[in-house]
Amino acid sequence: MTMKYLKDVATLKYDPEKCKGCGRCVEVCPHCVFEMKEKRAVITDRDLCMECGACVKNCEFGAILVNPGVGCASAIINSLLFGGEPSCGCDGEGNGNGCC
Repeated sequence: MTMKYLKDVATLKYDPEKCKGCGRCVEVCPHCVFEMKEKRAVITDRDLCMECGACVKNCEFGAILVNPGVGCASAIINSLLFGGEPSCGCDGEGNGNGCC
């Protein structure tokens, strides 16, 4: 089963010019957002990103940016942990980062 989040809400950004082809992002991403092609990482499907931040922490070349812990995945997880309706705070009442 492939887990996808809402379309075009992930904060994930990737700069292929900074990628040195180490492949760490491919190794650490739990949803296979990255794959290697011609010795560089490429994004397979941006909507697979759950914004965990593992790729950013492991990219020593600064090719990847993401706001970990925000967005729909965070809202769903927080709802499961603490109850209530999922909310990332983009409604202006929370501490969201404008992710939705």
